[in-house]
Amino acid sequence: MSSEGFQGWAVLRVAGEIDLVTGGQIRAEVHRMVAEGRRRVVLDLAAVRFCDSSGVGVLIAARRLLRSCSGELRLVLPPSAPAVAPPPSGPHGAGGGHVHRVFTALGIRRLFDIYPDVPSAVAPPLARPA
Repeated sequence: MSSEGFQGWAVLRVAGEIDLVTGGQIRAEVHRMVAEGRRRVVLDLAAVRFCDSSGVGVLIAARRLLRSCSGELRLVLPPSAPAVAPPPSGPHGAGGGHVHRVFTALGIRRLFDIYPDVPSAVAPPLARPA
């Protein structure tokens, strides 16, 4: 896990698994960012290959925390691999795909603003024509 600033956003890059053990570390880091006054946070989950129910709880709690202080949380999840792709590596698959499946199965995708990469997550919204 690493964090950096990017175009006014705090970006936390998470890799591996989000479970009971690592979820606490993510929660603590998000709380630290908020305590430092950061109100725009991106969680880059592109390299996450597994997320259990406690990990989902951490992501929902991060969203709730940021919303409570008029902040914003965005997630980075690359698009899922096509169904005809070769089997993913490792016991839980390639990064991002597993998290997409968990979000879809639980029906929580709508709770989060999800972007395919960090540059699109931190980009300002497109101006709408008048």
